[in-house]
This record gives sequence, C-alpha cells and structure tokens, in this order.
Amino acid sequence: MNSPNIDQNAPESLAEIEKRVLWLSTAMIHHANRVRPNPSGLKVGGHQASCASMVSIMTSLWFGQLRSGDRVSVKPHAAPVLHGINYLLGELDESYLTTLREFGGLQSYPSRSKDPDPVDYSTGSVGIGATAPIWGAIARRYVDASLDASLGGAGTGRQYSLVGDAELDEGAVWEAVLDHSVAELGEIVWIVDLNRQSLDRVVPNIAATRLERMFSGAGWQVITVKFGALLESLFTRPGGTALRERILDMPNPEYQRLLRCTADEVRLRLPGDAADADAITALIDDLDDVTVLEAIRNLGGHDLDALREAYAQIDDTRPTVIIAYTIKGRGLPTQGHPQNHSSLLTAEQYEHLASELGMDPSKPWERFETDSPSGRICAETAGRLTRPKVEHLVPPAVPKDIGRTPSGTSTTQAALGRVLLDLSREAPDAAKRVVTLSPDVSSTTNLAGWLNKVGVWSPDERHNWFADDAETIMHWREKPTGQHMELGIAETNLVGLMGELGATWSRWGQPLFPIGVMYDPFIERALEPWSYGIYAGGQSIMVGTPSGVTLAAEGGAHQSIKTPSIGLEQPGCVSFEPAFAVDVEWTLLDSIGRLGRPDGSSSYLRLSTRPVDQALAAVPTDPAARERRRRQVVAGAYTLRHNPDPAVTLVGMGATVTETLVAAERLGEQGISADVVCVTSPGLLFEALQSRRGLADGPSWILDQVFPSSRSAPMVTVLDGHPHTLAFLTGINNVPGAALGVSRFGQVGSLEDVYRYHGLDSDSIVRAALDLTS
Repeated sequence: MNSPNIDQNAPESLAEIEKRVLWLSTAMIHHANRVRPNPSGLKVGGHQASCASMVSIMTSLWFGQLRSGDRVSVKPHAAPVLHGINYLLGELDESYLTTLREFGGLQSYPSRSKDPDPVDYSTGSVGIGATAPIWGAIARRYVDASLDASLGGAGTGRQYSLVGDAELDEGAVWEAVLDHSVAELGEIVWIVDLNRQSLDRVVPNIAATRLERMFSGAGWQVITVKFGALLESLFTRPGGTALRERILDMPNPEYQRLLRCTADEVRLRLPGDAADADAITALIDDLDDVTVLEAIRNLGGHDLDALREAYAQIDDTRPTVIIAYTIKGRGLPTQGHPQNHSSLLTAEQYEHLASELGMDPSKPWERFETDSPSGRICAETAGRLTRPKVEHLVPPAVPKDIGRTPSGTSTTQAALGRVLLDLSREAPDAAKRVVTLSPDVSSTTNLAGWLNKVGVWSPDERHNWFADDAETIMHWREKPTGQHMELGIAETNLVGLMGELGATWSRWGQPLFPIGVMYDPFIERALEPWSYGIYAGGQSIMVGTPSGVTLAAEGGAHQSIKTPSIGLEQPGCVSFEPAFAVDVEWTLLDSIGRLGRPDGSSSYLRLSTRPVDQALAAVPTDPAARERRRRQVVAGAYTLRHNPDPAVTLVGMGATVTETLVAAERLGEQGISADVVCVTSPGLLFEALQSRRGLADGPSWILDQVFPSSRSAPMVTVLDGHPHTLAFLTGINNVPGAALGVSRFGQVGSLEDVYRYHGLDSDSIVRAALDLTS
C-alpha cells in the first residue's frame, strides 16, 4: 500500500498544521473549562496533556498517509485532536468547537453514533477501541469474500489504531494480538503513544524492548521510533553513543524529571555517574541552552520526518506496530509533569501558549487561508479522504414463522441449530447473511449441523484432513464462503468481532446477521465490550447457552444468576428467554429481523439444555390463533393455561415453566385455580409497563392481553435467575406476590436436588401460592 502523493517538500507547512492542531485541541478544552458558563461548578475535563502527546502522530498520519479507504481508531483522550483535524478539513462546523462535553455537542471520547464529524471507531472504554480495527478488518474481508460484494476504495485500506501505552495493560488487548487469525491481517497498523505516563504517575517500568518482543512473538512487524533528528545528529558526535545509552537506560521517572528542568539542571543531571559521564558532559557543554532543552525533548513521536520514515517501512503482509516515543503534554507548560493527565492550563499559561503558537486567544478558531501552503494541504487532504456516500442495502426479508410445531422432548439449545438450518432452506437470501461465532463451543451448543452445512469462514480455502474420517461428525471445512467463525476461548474477542460484523450495514452498506453463541455463565465476562459495541452501532445477537443452575452437574462454577436482569437492563438490546422450541424459532427470527438497519437493535437469547415436553407448549392449530400466540411471544409473554376464575397467577420463564405447570395442576387438585403465564422477555414487558405509565413511548397491548385487570390475582413468579427480574410484574395490577429464583451460589447435584435447593421446584411454587391465597 503506497502512501498518498503528498508534497514532502513542505515541512514548514506541515509543522504549521501541527501547531494549529495543538492549539485547537487545547483551546477546545480550555473553552469548555474556563470560558463556557458552568453553573454546577463541576470540572468538565478534556485531557490537554494526553492530546498534546498525539498531535504529531495524528498530523503526520492524516496529512501525509491516510487514504479514503483507511480507518482509524483514535485513543479516547485524543478526541479533541480528532475534532481539530476534522475542523481543518472542513468536516466540522465551527459552532461545535465550543461544545466539547456539552449536552448535544462534541462527546468526551470519539463516538460514531453521537459526534457530528467523521469518527471511524467509537473509543472510550480502554482497550476496546484499540482492538476494534482488528475486528473491522475481518468484517471487511468477510463481506468482500462471503457476499461477493466488491467494496472498492470504500472498503479496502489499512486499519489504524492509535493506542495509549497505558492501554497495553488491558488484557483484552493481548487476547486480540495473540489470536491466530490476526497474524494474517496485513492491513492492521497500531501506533503506540509511548509517553510512559498513566493517570496517576510516571510508569516506572514500561520497557519498549519488552513490548517489541511481545508483539514480535505474535508475528507482528515492530517499528520503533525513538528519537528525532536533533538527537540522532548528536548521537553521531563524540560522546553520542554514551548519550544514547544513557537516555535509553535511565528509568522513566528520571527521564520525565529532566523534562521539568532548566538547561543548567539538565547539564548537571543528564551525564549521570557512569564511567562515560564525562563524555556526555563534554558533548552537551558545546550546546547552547535552547538546544539542550530542545534535545532532551526531541523524541521520535514528535518528529514528522521520523514518523514518515516509519510509515514507509510498513510491511502489508502482516500486522505492524509502531512504537513512538512521546512526551505527555508536549508543547504545553505542563509537559512531562507526573500529574498532568487531568491538569488544565491556567489563563496565563493559555495566553502564553497562544503567543508561542502565533494565535489570537480572542479568535481561537481560525482556519488557514485557502491560498496559503497550509490551506492547500488541508484542501488536498480533505479531497483525498472524501469517501463515497454509503448506500444502505435493505436487508432481505426474514420470515416470522417457518411453520413447524415441534413434538416430543427437546431443548431450547437444540432448537437453535434447527432454526438456522430451516432458515437456510426457507429464506436462503436472509440465511446467506447469517454469520455465527463461538469461542470453541460450536459442538457443545448444537451448531454442528449448521456448521456442516455452511462451513467455516477463512480468507483462503484450507484442506480438511478429516473429510474422509467416518467417525468425524462435525466437519471443519474452511473456505471464503463459510459462515461460521471461531476465535478460541476469548469471549472479549468474540463480542468485538460481533460488534464489527454488526456494523457493516453502516460502514459499507452491506448488512450482516451476526449470531454469537457462548456459555451463558460467560456473558458477564463479555458484557462490557459487547455493550460498548452496541453503543458504537454494532447490531448482533448473543445466545447464552446453557444457562442458569439448570446446568446442575456443573455446580456453582458454571451458573448464571444475573444474566436475565442483564438482558432486562441492557440498552439497545431486546432479551428473550424462550421455554419451548417454537418460542426459539419465533424469537430468533424476530431478532434477526431487527438487524442491519438504521432503526435496528441487538438481541440476547438465553437458552437451556433442559429437556422439555414440547406438547406442554399447546401451540394453537388454528392459523389466526397461532399468529396471535407468535405475536405475544415476541412481545414478551403469553397465557399458557387459562382458568375461568383464577385465584392465583403463576408466571414462569424458560427452563422453569415445566415446574410452573406441574404446580398449577397440583393447586387445581386442591381447588385453587391458577392461570399460567409464560414470560419470554421481561425487558419488553417492563417497557410496556413504562409506556402504560407515560414514562416511555411504545405499545402496551401485551399487558392488556396477558395481564388484564379483570383477571388480576396474587402472583408467583419463578425463573432460573435472580428473582428480582420478574418481581416488577406484580405492579401491573398491584397484586400481592412472591418472587422465586436464584440468589445464592449453587452446588453440584441432580436437577431435582438443585431446583429444590434454590426453591425452583414445584413444591416451592405450590407453597408460595398457598401462602398468597390462604
């Protein structure tokens, strides 16, 4: 991949742009904190020092390297730098520059969905934004290969991550770096802002050589940009080798302290007390004070020429990391200070900076004159980075009901694979856009049949050495048209990829239907990056299976108590916990139909390995009645057993519906009639209740049909999860209630023993109903 044809003979103009970017990012933060009215008095913030360390890197990248097909993930605290660059390129109106961290204005951190200017990746949660371009690269390759959709200049290009060195402490970063599939992604380029400072302190032991070995061991190309031209020239003089080794070997805090020193103090401290200290002293004694101070700050991450040379070395056959030595707060009065992370320039310091940069603080938002050299570079860059408008393809229609009525005994987990296979037969255009993902649990989550049919996605076709093995049931056929991906046991990687596959509709106009399947106990491990992916616009379906203490033989080590309420509370997501195979079909098809569109949403299905008699579903045979049942299922609940004059309402969800029905029969034998309601989505029911109360917009008809006031009665709710998930249902008609569920760690045992231990058995339901009706 060649660099853009930029006039490399205009270093003065690029340096001028670099200064203007520094000024704009600093001024935006200054205005938000020192100028804009702030009645609450709470600090607004904005990270001036973190922005300053990235100014040179981002100036060199945008104005000398990027092409329209490239994408960049900008480290969270450099958001004002991105906005400053977009402003110079004409992509952001001046009115927004005064709105940093203001309601409706520029966001605290780059946001694809909320910022008014171009943002390629939402960042803010440390580590997640860094890895997003990896999954974006795979998503782009998948669209290009599997859908045979040539994206041209809009889709091809490098995927850059601008990473703060402190982000490398995040384990998710290394899970992604070490994934076997990443070593093949030559379009990946990470630029590490190695300023050796975190929020609270100077980090004592960030060693670039150790980072180099870690990336290199994962198959990455490593390019280190340590020093600028001035220091490199000094290293060639007598004593230069000693000076280089001294700077490289000194602890980070000692180097940072030099940045706060006068020229005389630098002359005293820099030589140290090693055997070659005299050589260093002799070298710097020949330099004037200005050069001494400039030299100690002359790191490669602030040298535009050194950065350009680094970009020219990128090997596009494997991922690359550029480790750029920088100074936090470079160019600001706070540079190098150990507590400069959240510090703000004073009014006096701001005035002084304006003078140094040749700016008028009373007119902080000036662009370059269009006919000036810098103005022409900005115009040329804006033209080069212009992307064609994305035409959003309308997703193919997804059937609402395939028409099966399952019989016999089955599990909701097993129904998942069958629905996907049915979809491939009944709606091949929709099924072609389904891509499933799992962290090494495809066979144990009933995806084997689907996987055998559609194959495993790989950029290149690979030989299946077990194709002729008669005892191999699941066939791992890797090919560019495969529709299943597996990333090993790393749930954060899985949901990162889900988010980017779920964003292809907005990036390239090609909607996909990503469905990730993992053990439900690990939903919480993956929740934060998955939630962030939803915030960033990625629409996907998460399937958690098996779930709850119903997985009795696994005991307390494998249980998911809180996941039902996670589904209830997660924004941008509809959650379902179906009880029967037909419920799985209807809710999964409904969830797929929500994907790949501007008004779409993600979904979460919680499934089980509990064998259930499918006749208990009592699916209506009349077509109109069946459709009414389906509509109720995807709206949140339906009445499973209906009595003329109920004394109690039993509400069950998911795997516990069997016990709920048994309890209803036992109560009936005692002369206590019970309605039985099967809840499929607590979240949708809660939204309906909020709408009824005027606290939200949306339909509430499901409450009228399933919980009519004319049939209100004391209520017992039961689920394999925390009982508060369904406790709000008593408030629909303000009836007495008892909430049964799981609120303590479990232990190994039979299903009957475990249910009895947690109070999910029919005995417990009957007792609770009798207490309410006595």
